[in-house]
Amino acid sequence: MRRVSSAITPIISINRNAQKPLHRQIYDAYRAVIVGGMLRPGQRVPSTRGLAVELGISRIPVLSAYAQLLAEGYFESRVGTGTAVSVSLPDQTVSPTSRGLHAPAAVRSIGPVAKYSLLAGPIDSPAWLRGWGAFGVGQVDFDQFPFSVWNSLMTRHCRSLSTKYLDYGNPMGLKELRSAIATYLRTSRGVRCEDDQIMIVSGSQQALDICARVLLESGSQVWMEEPGYRFARSVFALNRCRVVPVPVDKEGLNVAAGVKHCRDARAVLVTPSHQYPLGFTMSASRRMQLLDWADRSRSWVLEDDYDSDYRYENLPISSLQGLDRNARVVYIGTFSKVLFPSLRLGYLVLPGELIERFRAVRLAMDIGPATFHQAVLADFIREGHFSRHIRRMRSLYRERRNLLLNSLRAEFGYSLEVTGEQAGMHFCVVFDGINDRETAQNAARSNLWLVPLSSSYAGKISQRGFILGFGSTRTEEIATATRKVRSALEFAKTTRTGT
Repeated sequence: MRRVSSAITPIISINRNAQKPLHRQIYDAYRAVIVGGMLRPGQRVPSTRGLAVELGISRIPVLSAYAQLLAEGYFESRVGTGTAVSVSLPDQTVSPTSRGLHAPAAVRSIGPVAKYSLLAGPIDSPAWLRGWGAFGVGQVDFDQFPFSVWNSLMTRHCRSLSTKYLDYGNPMGLKELRSAIATYLRTSRGVRCEDDQIMIVSGSQQALDICARVLLESGSQVWMEEPGYRFARSVFALNRCRVVPVPVDKEGLNVAAGVKHCRDARAVLVTPSHQYPLGFTMSASRRMQLLDWADRSRSWVLEDDYDSDYRYENLPISSLQGLDRNARVVYIGTFSKVLFPSLRLGYLVLPGELIERFRAVRLAMDIGPATFHQAVLADFIREGHFSRHIRRMRSLYRERRNLLLNSLRAEFGYSLEVTGEQAGMHFCVVFDGINDRETAQNAARSNLWLVPLSSSYAGKISQRGFILGFGSTRTEEIATATRKVRSALEFAKTTRTGT
């Protein structure tokens, strides 16, 4: 088989009627794209024969142009790999920045943008979300993932790769995966669903975005837990909805407060199994109140079943959707915390009357999800690997949670206020009277990733403290990391008092 070059052919315009010779046209075109930064140091260029074929000309002018570029240092020839852009260019001082491609905003206008795009918040993440280390929220222990099993399943599907993996898939997702998820949800979460009610999405963010597009109008009011998940607020803002903060207490979302403040909200986003960030589980009475309100007001309940698989004091609690008899609940789940985030697979469980509307919106957004990893995950679930992995991780996370609680009590005493320790991969510690954002900023310099509780409030901050994740914090690191927390707090107090 003839070997085909892997180099990408740049845009070179040849004018056979021009007075400038062909070799000079090729030389000038290459020099321009190199100096302009379109071709970068080390990037391969096509062979002289290949470029001559692409341009439909003789090889001779191409040879002449390449010889000149090599002589002037723009190209370098590598034995066995062909010709590439030189790593030491004669014009390397001419950078994209100096040509104005990345000029400061103060001197360069990019033109108008939609004002609602600004509501998504800043691009830069705060310091406590930038690193990987002790107490990072949402971080899982990748070392415990069954890589050999996953790789074996991927290899199996690669060997039997067929056209169904290469063409556009069903906008609702792969049937095999939807069936596996429906079986799992009916069994372990008490969700009332059939295969055709499942829609595969890329995660909870896309799930919320699709829900907003289907269920909400511009200006629709949406209840959200206060404190709550800030990225969810961004989704609603981008869809031009108005978020109504509703306080959370030890029984979960305060439904009575929501009704008093905004009775006619179009929807509510709730995390009843393990509220983020406080970690409370919604009581049975609050669940019934919420469903009753949704039915009477014809509102929608978006149930994000966050952290539902990891409970340590009792069995997992049945879903809110399983209690719904009036088709008001849209159930959201993902595999980001139970497997790994980059898998980018989650799901929606839709009321039957909404299936076609969701399908139409999904088709317009991105046609449908990629197929290959869906097939791998379907086998991972159906063959029992998923359930075994969850049981193993539940045991490991329980051990780490216990050790972290004991370490905190050893450092701060049993009077320390802790919330949400019964489930999930994080809990909160409350330290009123501190600047938790500033403390978290300083702690990040010591590889300590403390998410400040105050960052989860949309309105008035009623509590300060830290959200501590223990999923990725190794057992042997917990005691040392806890002492660092105490040191960070003592440093903050010293700085504040000036002593």
